[in-house]
Amino acid sequence: MHIPEGFVAPQVYVPAYAVSMGLALYGFRKFKERLSERSIPRLALLSAFAFILSSLSFPLPGGTSVHGVGVAPLALLYGPWTAYLCMCLVLLLQAVLLGHGGITTYPVNALAMGFVGAFSSYAVHRLFAKKSNAPFLAGFFSTLLSALSVALLLGVHPYLFTDPSGRALYFPYPLGITLPAITLSHLPVAVVEGLITQAVVGLLRRRNLEG
Repeated sequence: MHIPEGFVAPQVYVPAYAVSMGLALYGFRKFKERLSERSIPRLALLSAFAFILSSLSFPLPGGTSVHGVGVAPLALLYGPWTAYLCMCLVLLLQAVLLGHGGITTYPVNALAMGFVGAFSSYAVHRLFAKKSNAPFLAGFFSTLLSALSVALLLGVHPYLFTDPSGRALYFPYPLGITLPAITLSHLPVAVVEGLITQAVVGLLRRRNLEG
């Protein structure tokens, strides 16, 4: 799901930097309001879990990859703004240390996996709050909607950014390819992520370790 370097046009990643950093600053203010000493070790542990889960990737044709995100437990236990902030840090470390994603594509990855993943899981969980499988649905849809965001963003590039001969300047494959290739390949991953979210959130809530 990480978008590699060179796939996104400057007309997209420059404003995406402004948006993602503005959201991160606002998220930091919300994070400070909720921060407590007892929550720091669990936040660090869940962030490390998200780092590992989203690092275990398998390549897809075209240059992107399929993997889980791990943002849903953070969003359900500590709120979507804290989850987004943690994912910004996770994705930055992955880009710098592992080469997953890229520096220019970092804000787009942060918005797709961090913001969309965190807020979609939080919204789905609230929508199905009375259902026992609400954490599963939150984890499932956070992964699927993050993948859909990446597919839409990459898929519109061949229509928007071409040279005078009509050749794509950046990502070359249209929506007809990216939507099925990226979203369908993430369906089994979304199921696994839903199961993991259900287990992790259930365990921490039973032990009264919610943030």
